[in-house]
Amino acid sequence: ITEFALPEGKVYLSPLLDCFDGKVTAWTIGCSPNAELVNKMLDNAIKHIKGNAKPIIHSDRGCHYRWPGWKAICGRHGLARSMSRKGTSPDNAACEGFFGNLKNEFFHGRDWSGWTAEAFMELLDGWMAAYSTVRLKAFREGGRTVYDTIDNRRRRLGLAA
Repeated sequence: ITEFALPEGKVYLSPLLDCFDGKVTAWTIGCSPNAELVNKMLDNAIKHIKGNAKPIIHSDRGCHYRWPGWKAICGRHGLARSMSRKGTSPDNAACEGFFGNLKNEFFHGRDWSGWTAEAFMELLDGWMAAYSTVRLKAFREGGRTVYDTIDNRRRRLGLAA
């Protein structure tokens, strides 16, 4: 979960990233960093799991990812949970890197005065939706750097229709 401190209040984002290429497969946005925010995100992500895939869910050690409700959702769907030991963060590194890019590209350097939480959440949702389809990302392919969108690259590799 990451927090956006607006003059009018706080907004929270809970995304799930695919570590293969950084695609955001599901996200929720709300005004409270509660269990409902992360559980709904996980439920949305589960809808995208194909076949017998049993992905590993990497997270930090936040209370949201250790409470019985989260564990039950993971257990019902055969998802393995992975957390680094206290004081280290490799399991959550991909998401922390995404948060840095998101805040640099979308949030920092803009005047958010007068924005309501609802309007901000709508704009953030649009940015999240465009992240995989519009934004160019650098990929290493065959010893060279290729710039493409995440979704386009998946199509080229035969991983998406």
